[in-house]
Amino acid sequence: SEHLQQARIPSGSQEKVSVPDSGPEMAESQVAVAPLVTSKLSVKAPEFYPSGYNQNFADSSFEDGYDGYLTLAEYVQDFLNHLAEQPGCFETEIAQFAETVNGWVTADETLQELVELVYQQATSVPNFSYMGARLCNYLSHHLTISPQSRSFRQLLLQRCQTEYENRDEAAKGDETARKQFHAFVLFLAELYLNLEIKGTKGQVTRAEILQEGLRELLNVLFSNPVDNNLMCAVKLLKLTGSVLEDAWKEKGKNDMEKMIQRIENVVLDANCSRDVKHMLLKVVELRSSNWGRVHETSPHTKATPENDPNYFMNEPTFYTSDGIPFTAADPDYQEKYQELLEREDLFPDYEESGMALSGPGDQYFNDLDNKMDPEIEEAYEKFCLESEHKRKQ
Repeated sequence: SEHLQQARIPSGSQEKVSVPDSGPEMAESQVAVAPLVTSKLSVKAPEFYPSGYNQNFADSSFEDGYDGYLTLAEYVQDFLNHLAEQPGCFETEIAQFAETVNGWVTADETLQELVELVYQQATSVPNFSYMGARLCNYLSHHLTISPQSRSFRQLLLQRCQTEYENRDEAAKGDETARKQFHAFVLFLAELYLNLEIKGTKGQVTRAEILQEGLRELLNVLFSNPVDNNLMCAVKLLKLTGSVLEDAWKEKGKNDMEKMIQRIENVVLDANCSRDVKHMLLKVVELRSSNWGRVHETSPHTKATPENDPNYFMNEPTFYTSDGIPFTAADPDYQEKYQELLEREDLFPDYEESGMALSGPGDQYFNDLDNKMDPEIEEAYEKFCLESEHKRKQ
């Protein structure tokens, strides 16, 4: 306390601090602070937007209908772009969009234009095929116009039919033609899953014509086994394989067995890349596990590896030191798992702190990977011996 009382405090200080004293009261002292710096920022400065950012979609909700739009194409295209950037707005804004379109589309020509705009967006914008299929399903049930020729769904299927008829040429075409064809195939798959057709008795079914179309498209893709065609077939089967097989089985057809046989023939004979062959085999494996669907066993019977073929489906997958995956279904599971536990002992901080190590850039990993140079190691050992000798003295 005497030292603090004798400490010199600059007299020009602006801020006061309390310093402990030897008595019960606190003595006030002053310390110097840095001068304030005047900011050159202005509250009236314009807002900053990154390059390419469209301010119209930031807070837009299309609540004002088509006010301000000169044509149907402008309004629909803006809404489609809005959905592409903010897909979460579909549920809250689709009703307003359909109401607006109902007030605008009054002739066959405008309905055809609406179909073309939605189709082009769904087949040209990446990852919009699912949203486009949902939009088509909603419009097919909520457009109240009654054109003399065909409905929205009929015109949409007719537009898909035009592209479908060129499937053989597209699958054999150049890179650009095949890319456009693959976008159409995946959009058709999403339509098959999302487009609902209500029967006279209120039952909801899928479009039968799309089911047959997807079967023919798969045959075309496998008949032209270049890498990107096969990758498109893999995506199509992973997306719709289970639904297609169920529908074919209801009709007593074994079309999926034929598809699997074609995949096996492609893997054996086609000159596709090794990675694509691996993807095809994964599809065969997925189908053998009933497309990943795990059926619950009877509640009165305890599931065991003997009475439940899917017993190990939900078991976690581990990896050996060589990177080989294994599960509880492997005969030598206990031995491999024990080895895994022994390896985890090398990282005690992982369990204790509950946080994963950051990887190769982490200092812990650097200490493990970077071995000392022999000369440095010898000098370090010498230093340790000298330090121990001095300590004993």
